[in-house]
Amino acid sequence: MDFNLKKLTSDAGVFFTRAVQFTEEKLGSAEKTELDAHLENLIARADCTKNWTEKIFRQTEVLLQPNPSARIEEFFYEKLDKKIPSRITNGELLGQYMMDAAKDFGPGTPYGSTLITVGEYQKRLGGAEREFLQTSAINFLTPLRNFLEGDWRTISKERRLLENRRLDLDICKARVKKAKQAEAKAAAAPDFQETRPRNYVLSASASALWSEEVDKAEQELRVAQTEFDRQAEVTRLLLEGISSTHVNHLRCLHEFVEAQVTYYAQCHQYMQELQKELSRYPNSFSSNAHPSTTCPSPVSSSTLPGAAPPGLITSGPNSTREPAGPLKIQDVQPPATGHRKAKVLYDYDAHDASELSLLADELITVYTVPGMDPDWLVGERGNQKGKVPVTYLELLS
Repeated sequence: MDFNLKKLTSDAGVFFTRAVQFTEEKLGSAEKTELDAHLENLIARADCTKNWTEKIFRQTEVLLQPNPSARIEEFFYEKLDKKIPSRITNGELLGQYMMDAAKDFGPGTPYGSTLITVGEYQKRLGGAEREFLQTSAINFLTPLRNFLEGDWRTISKERRLLENRRLDLDICKARVKKAKQAEAKAAAAPDFQETRPRNYVLSASASALWSEEVDKAEQELRVAQTEFDRQAEVTRLLLEGISSTHVNHLRCLHEFVEAQVTYYAQCHQYMQELQKELSRYPNSFSSNAHPSTTCPSPVSSSTLPGAAPPGLITSGPNSTREPAGPLKIQDVQPPATGHRKAKVLYDYDAHDASELSLLADELITVYTVPGMDPDWLVGERGNQKGKVPVTYLELLS
């Protein structure tokens, strides 16, 4: 094993000296050279850029690939510098399942033919998603990753080097200060030495030694100051390059948005085409295409088992039904109590003059009257009054 023991010992000594200086600065027992305000602002801006870029990068990865196992697999392929295998999208897989199911159910049946049609469009949606993922990864994720793994690592390396140069500079400053204090102490010899010629010689020799030490320390300080200034300039130039990084990321962000616009426009087009295809089928199948506009059919009291049809009344379980006159809704008087507010859930068109037409989301007053079908209520809206189906209402209070 070939290594330079002297260099290793020297590096260990430098590391220990820097560690002592750093600890004393943290404890407040040593002076610290402060960076200029411009450089401090550049460092703060760079840290902010790195932190937010990392968060945006990670969350974009989650958006494009929600499966953490798949993300880990892609990470290893990238580190091994191997091509990531093509992976089928969920939309394509769903479309394939639908088309396979149609073969078993019979492609000539209404359900089977509809499955084939929907499956084809699901595969188209999956293909659009695949293209969107690839475009976003190339145009948006890759530049962010290059910054984090390339430019930022270079900036971090130079910043660590600048911190070491600053510690060396402060060590040299402390050394000069201690040497000057020792030189001054040696020059101020005690009074009793004046009567002893030998002490004069020792004092002069010590003063000369400390003078040489001061000169040596000042020379090292000048060298350390020069290296620190040079490294500060290099770091400043790299940090000022963050502005160019912002411009590059802005361009990538525009491309990412354009990819999203293209993807969602394709999805919208495919869904409109699918909607037209489904509209060719009988109403019993196409009516389910709009669940938000589908409303429950009101059940007439004449169709309920055990319920008396309109026009017949009963006075008891064994009594004979006798015809009665039709209920005139305008003659119904509201009860003194029992009024409730109700929100209309769906539009409803009155079938005759005794019913009240409804509009979705409007508020009406409802109440019941004796002998009325439980599936219906009397509704009032201003001066209008009529029967309304309970299934179309949400009772509020």
